[in-house]
Parts: sequence; C-alpha cells; structure tokens
Amino acid sequence: MTTKLSGALKREIDIDGAPYTLTIEPDGMSLVLKGRRKGFALKWNDLVSGDAALTTALNASLTARLTPAASPAPAVERQEKKRAAARSKPRKGTKR
Repeated sequence: MTTKLSGALKREIDIDGAPYTLTIEPDGMSLVLKGRRKGFALKWNDLVSGDAALTTALNASLTARLTPAASPAPAVERQEKKRAAARSKPRKGTKR
C-alpha cells in the first residue's frame, strides 16, 4: 500500500561529489544545489502529459545555475581571514 503525498519531502543526494537537495511535493519536484534557492523544477502534469510543455519546462529549468563553485573567490578568502583574525583578538574589557 502506498502513502499519499500531502506535504514536501526533502532528501539530500550526492551528485559527482556535490550535495543537492531533492524536494518532492504534491505538484512536482525540484533539484537544487544545497545552500542555493534556484534549481531544476518539474511539474507532474508536464511529466505525464508528454506535450511540448515538458520540453519547454526542461529547457527553462536548464538555464538555472546549478554547478557548484570550484573554489571561493579571492575576495571571499580575504574576508574569511579577517573574520578569523578578529575572532582570535581579545575584546576590549574582557580578560583572557
């Protein structure tokens, strides 16, 4: 016996070493790079109908940027170093 899908079901999957979130909902599903908001989305009606709407929906969803970043930008690395240095300095009025 199957259970009716009434809410969102989220699962983390690993694709080529990058974490993605798969969300299955009553109206469709989406695949998003973990930590991002945009990704692939597919409605169940588009999948079942087999119309040109499916092709249109897939092509539109492919324009979303889903590739994980290879490495942080140099500016981000500098900010992280500044934050780490600030955390290691004692605050005024506190004893260490």
